[in-house]
Amino acid sequence: MSITDTFNAESQARTAAIEDAVNPDFVGALVSVDLDTTADSTDGAVTGRIATYLFEAKLPGYGGWRWGVTIAKVEGSDSTTVCDVVLLPGSESLLAPEWVAYKDRVLPGDVGVGDILPTYADDERLVPGFNSLPGDEDLDPAQLFEFGLGRARVLSITGRDLASKRWYDGDRGPNTSIAEQAPKPCFSCGFFIPLAGSLRQAFGVCANLLSPEDARVVSIDHGCGAHSEAMVITE
Repeated sequence: MSITDTFNAESQARTAAIEDAVNPDFVGALVSVDLDTTADSTDGAVTGRIATYLFEAKLPGYGGWRWGVTIAKVEGSDSTTVCDVVLLPGSESLLAPEWVAYKDRVLPGDVGVGDILPTYADDERLVPGFNSLPGDEDLDPAQLFEFGLGRARVLSITGRDLASKRWYDGDRGPNTSIAEQAPKPCFSCGFFIPLAGSLRQAFGVCANLLSPEDARVVSIDHGCGAHSEAMVITE
């Protein structure tokens, strides 16, 4: 397929690409010339103003990429000027994946021994300790900070809602096979320890060594076959 070079500036564009690439072997064949045009206000004739020359990029690791050289031509002048030289991906280029911030990339279980996971100062799940909800601290928040006994930040309402939904919809909520087959719910089990604060109305911790939920947070309407009152042996 023939390529129309309206500016007749292929040689100039190639030289510019080679200067940027340093090595002439890194600039391959001309792929295309894309012309940006404007129409003359008097007779409607199309006049080229800016053209982009694309050359194959032979750089190691840049398969399918193109050298893009932008050439400008002032109306009424025969001279052309190099405006820019860039590397552009082609339709089959190997591209790096889109950047994802660590806060959106870290998954449960990723934090291991010795790992430190920072939190943002404006994390919506947390609020300053003096904003703790009523009933969630044993002492008055003002007293806690006065004596240096409090936490700098506590769960916000958003943080509680997110955690509650995650727990309730998870493996230790009411909508699981083991809970649906359980003889009684967790809230009536002697091994159930309610959480402190506002979350005690919906969650607790299992303290039954023989239960698959031992030492885990469970909803009050979760359940398993190790319920303390499922079958009581009197002998």
